[in-house]
Amino acid sequence: QAQLVESGGGLVQAGGSLRLSCATSGVTFRDYVMGWFRQAPGREREFVASISRSGKNTDYGDSVKGRFTISRDNARNTVLLQMNSLNSEDTAVYYCSAARTLGSIWVTRSRYYEYDYWGQGTQVTVSS
Repeated sequence: QAQLVESGGGLVQAGGSLRLSCATSGVTFRDYVMGWFRQAPGREREFVASISRSGKNTDYGDSVKGRFTISRDNARNTVLLQMNSLNSEDTAVYYCSAARTLGSIWVTRSRYYEYDYWGQGTQVTVSS
């Protein structure tokens, strides 16, 4: 059974940094495009970042471009999200997700319905 477990969330001051980690099990990690989404209270789920199976291609939501970096370690079945220059608008629950994608190691995915598995989420709170 697939499991995605996020860690690394917490409280940080505006301008600070956090690194989220997502450990996966029960899936063949290299077959999956990995993504991060977030959801703040009263708001819709928002695409944050995606990384291809190869790790060579990435995609980011407009609000985080230039500040967040997604990476993956296929040997450790882990995906990371480095978040810099955080502001109060980044406060949300962050979810790791996995989309089984056979045939191409280069594509990324930005739509939540393209993803098959989700973690339980980790809270990120940015104080101003």
